[in-house]
Amino acid sequence: MTDATPIPREDAAGAPPRTGHWKLIGPGIVAAATGVGAGDLVATLIAGSLYGYALLWAAVIGCIVKIALAEGSARYHLATGATMLDGWRSLGRWTTWYFGTYILIWGFVYGATAMSATALPLSALFPNLLPNWVWAAATGVICAGFVALNRYEIFETAMKWLIGLMFVIVVGVALLVVPDVGSALRGLVPTIPEGSTIYTLGLIGGVGGTITMSAYGYWVNAKGWQTPAWMGIMRLDNRVSYIVTGIFVIAMLIIGAELLHAAQVTLSSGDRGLLDLKDVLDDRFGPVIATLFLIGFFATSLSSVLGVWHGVSLLFADFWRDHVQGRRGEGREDLHRTGAFRFFLLWLTFPPMLLFLLGRPFFLVILYGALGAFFMPFLAITLIWLLNSSRVPREWRNGWISNGLLGASALLFIALCVNELAKLGG
Repeated sequence: MTDATPIPREDAAGAPPRTGHWKLIGPGIVAAATGVGAGDLVATLIAGSLYGYALLWAAVIGCIVKIALAEGSARYHLATGATMLDGWRSLGRWTTWYFGTYILIWGFVYGATAMSATALPLSALFPNLLPNWVWAAATGVICAGFVALNRYEIFETAMKWLIGLMFVIVVGVALLVVPDVGSALRGLVPTIPEGSTIYTLGLIGGVGGTITMSAYGYWVNAKGWQTPAWMGIMRLDNRVSYIVTGIFVIAMLIIGAELLHAAQVTLSSGDRGLLDLKDVLDDRFGPVIATLFLIGFFATSLSSVLGVWHGVSLLFADFWRDHVQGRRGEGREDLHRTGAFRFFLLWLTFPPMLLFLLGRPFFLVILYGALGAFFMPFLAITLIWLLNSSRVPREWRNGWISNGLLGASALLFIALCVNELAKLGG
């Protein structure tokens, strides 16, 4: 992986450029595109198909929650020069054991899930050309090679193209189905229809990021934003990116409400539900629109693969350097060149291919689900802890708005965690 082409970072006074801030937007786009996967889209579609526009307000609140979490993570990076891993380590060794176990199990199972999701639209676009598992494996290998051989600037550009493609297609389809503006406006008034509690919580907390939100600070660092002087640009980047994600999620809910709710169409569980929607679009608008939707489905899945392959590999490389090798305090600019980075790329790509043949071992799924359910509460609670402590300069500590949003996020994610564990126990 070669060094990034220098980007104008600061003027002579050490501050960011005074103009052209919109052109600098990028890390937030990467984080947002990574966090929205095919499974998230199905969950949003199902919410729209069951309850129409009634949960539209929850999608808006979800966007605000993600802005608060990502902003808190990046603010800690810029204000302290430390990473979330540094912050977690300062809270005790238990965080090291938790994170090290979680990232390995999560990476193994997520690798198979993400590669399989990209295979579904490719198999539908090119029926009978290759088996599903071949499409999945080829996608994983190509993404690993792309991440290993290209600098951050090219990676970010690819992610921008993918999120642009999926945004235009999904929002275009939402406009094509002619949304009911009156019902949509009424959906902005918070209500919880009977039986919708879990869907409401899922819309607020489940779409737009998991462990990848912790990688946002590394992408900010790779962009060259490394001091508090960049705080304003980071916040612009973060807000614009998650507002775009919010519009994207709202568009999917509109599609579910207009195409599926009225017709009482039931979707398959998991990523395959998007193939059901493709059939509905084919019947309603013809094969061209249905094909475009499959392309958007593929762009959504591919952006998640690329983002995780890059961002979570950086997280693991930093974890390995600091916690295993004990090389703390070193710069993070060369993490992408380390053996640990390459190891995790391979870990995400090749071992999960065994699950294509064997299915997911029951114990692994139970353990993965339990650890995954705890990660977002872990992130929200530790951000509150860190950003109100003396580890952060006083001017960059949480105010009452940040504390309120992160506190609400923590309660929300604990509720989702309890629900997930209840399902596992059942």
